Amino acid sequence: MLQGLIERVESLDPRVLTGRVTAVNGLLIEAEGPKDGLALGAHARVATAAGSAPCEVVGFRGETALMMPFGVLEGVRPGAEARLDSGAGYARPCDAWLGRVIDSFALPRDGGPPLPEGPRLYPVKGQPPCAHKRARLGARLDLGVRALNAFAPMRRGQRLGVFAGSGVGKSILMSMLARDSNADVIVIGLIGERGREAREFVDDVLGVEGRKRSVVVTETSDAPALARRQAAQLTLTVAEYFRDQGKDVLLLMDSVTRFALAQREIGLAAGEPPTTRGYTPSVFAELPRLLERAGPGPERQCGGKPGSITALFTVLVDGDDHNEPIADAVRGILDGHVVMSRAIAERGRFPAIDVLRSISRTAPEVYEGDEAALAIEARKVLSAYADMEELIRLGAYASGSNPATDRAIALNDPLEAFLAQGKDEASTIDESFAALREILGGDGGMT
Repeated sequence: MLQGLIERVESLDPRVLTGRVTAVNGLLIEAEGPKDGLALGAHARVATAAGSAPCEVVGFRGETALMMPFGVLEGVRPGAEARLDSGAGYARPCDAWLGRVIDSFALPRDGGPPLPEGPRLYPVKGQPPCAHKRARLGARLDLGVRALNAFAPMRRGQRLGVFAGSGVGKSILMSMLARDSNADVIVIGLIGERGREAREFVDDVLGVEGRKRSVVVTETSDAPALARRQAAQLTLTVAEYFRDQGKDVLLLMDSVTRFALAQREIGLAAGEPPTTRGYTPSVFAELPRLLERAGPGPERQCGGKPGSITALFTVLVDGDDHNEPIADAVRGILDGHVVMSRAIAERGRFPAIDVLRSISRTAPEVYEGDEAALAIEARKVLSAYADMEELIRLGAYASGSNPATDRAIALNDPLEAFLAQGKDEASTIDESFAALREILGGDGGMT
């Protein structure tokens, strides 16, 4: 506690730096002030009729600072005072944050008391650990979902993307993972979510027991772009705190796309040129900085178990185009991807995971015994059925024409039932492969 007070005193700036608002253009505030305090990313509070509005410096035009607000700008006047806030941009997470719902400034959103502060200061815009000083990926993590346990297994510290269009079931899949995984701590970032869904996720999905080991960071779709971006960054900061305590953290973020949209809005307002589909260059610079913060923690020089951040990031693909710029960029950064298909959802199978298009890059390292053979054989059966699906549905396929297709037809319904799973149903790794082994005949289809 004393060390925390010392750090706080040392971080205080005895100077009070102020500037003046010279113009407001949409959501962009132009201000002039002392050059010592005008730095990219600096925080300031602009006086309004009702008090003050927190802002951040996002760029410069000559010697004029360009700022965007974290809240509303109503009541800002020409010449209004802009006071630099040197203490912003940091958080002090602690174990008492478990069970709480907070916003991008680590303020309570659940109606509870103010959050206590931990002893250590963490930057909200943290940096990923050095790649060559990180621990290796850990053991396999039981996700509680049969389709993932069997076909896209995860190791502790791995990062996986969930790619889907709107209304295909990403949030339901996240709820299953939050409730059924065996992680020590769960950190959930709801970025740009609908207000209704944010409340329902906390109350109905997590429930009382789930909240006990969870921290939820949320900024809904009506929040300013800076608040949505900072909520994503604070989600990683909270996860990093628990990782540093030696815990295995499961991080769920919905969605990376809304983080990218917020960064695009900020970049366009600051004058960046739009590039691919209107996204600015800073979007593709910020994505790896955010995503690389997840993963194994640094190796501990004096022994002790290094913590990890196992992360699932959802990606809302634009128009069901899985090769759109954000999906393509995220897929190249992460350690695997799970594709959710609208066609599968429309025929009533949930979670609507397209096994043939989903892959985990660590799968070969975690399968044990005959598990790899079972997964490969199941993929072959599903692929054989997919190749002939149109002919089968039209009745144009004659039974006996192809033994592989005949077997695929016979096993299709059992495999579809295996991949379907109720949101309140959990399945361990052993249970998942036992069921798959029974469907395939006990030998992975190999004789």
